[in-house]
Amino acid sequence: MSSRCDGNPLRLTTEAGKEPPLPCRLDDLADELLEGPYHILDILPKQVPREAGSRYFAVERYFLQPERLRSLRRRFAELLLKLSCYEEMAVSFDNGESWEKDPDPETFADRLVGLAGNRFLRALFPGRRVMIDLEADDTYMTCYGLEADLPELLRKLTEAAGLFLWSPEENEKT
Repeated sequence: MSSRCDGNPLRLTTEAGKEPPLPCRLDDLADELLEGPYHILDILPKQVPREAGSRYFAVERYFLQPERLRSLRRRFAELLLKLSCYEEMAVSFDNGESWEKDPDPETFADRLVGLAGNRFLRALFPGRRVMIDLEADDTYMTCYGLEADLPELLRKLTEAAGLFLWSPEENEKT
């Protein structure tokens, strides 16, 4: 598997058994996880039916108002920080150009709450091969690679934050 690191392809296993730098490994993991199944961490318990689109968009505009959006993002930040108590977390606010391992909680929360424009947060939990993304103009986060007991832990943290965790497969069953 090759990587996009400094514009040069990089093999995951290099000569003399050296591992590639952390940002390259994180970028490779992120690319791999984007190809797999995902869950949605949301203000709603399941996907809204297509015929309810106009009502949904009106409610979404309500939650996208600056004060409400900051409050929602604060809940997202606190959820991710709680999850980081159980698993090492690396975050990027610049499309993977730079990564910060186990960021300072205050700084991380402030940056997430202030996320704007076409920016997004990517939080990787490499030990569990899990990634959680948030785009600046969304009221949900996308979770990739949830396996084993992490969904149960994430569900508990999500419910405590007044949020929901669902997957597209669950929508097809209901």
